[in-house]
Amino acid sequence: MSKNTKKTSVKVATLAAETLNSPASSAIAKSLAASALAQKGTDKQTNAEMEEIAGKVLGSDKYSEDTKALAASVLSQANKERGH
Repeated sequence: MSKNTKKTSVKVATLAAETLNSPASSAIAKSLAASALAQKGTDKQTNAEMEEIAGKVLGSDKYSEDTKALAASVLSQANKERGH
C-alpha cells in the first residue's frame, strides 16, 4: 500500500487550533480541524469517513474559506490508494 507522507503545516495547524477554540465554528469545521491536528507531526493518514466529508466540503459553496482550507489539508493527507 502506498503511504502518504504529507503532514499538516504550521499554518493549517494554527488555523485548526483557532477553529477548535472558537464557539462560532461548525461541527464539521471542528471535525476537520481535529483531523488536521491529529496528523501534525505524525504519519497518520485521513480515514475514509473524513476523506468523504472533506471532499463534500470542498465541493460546496456553503463553507468558509477557512473550513475549505482545513478540508484541503485533510484530503491531501488521505490514503493515496483510496484517492478521489
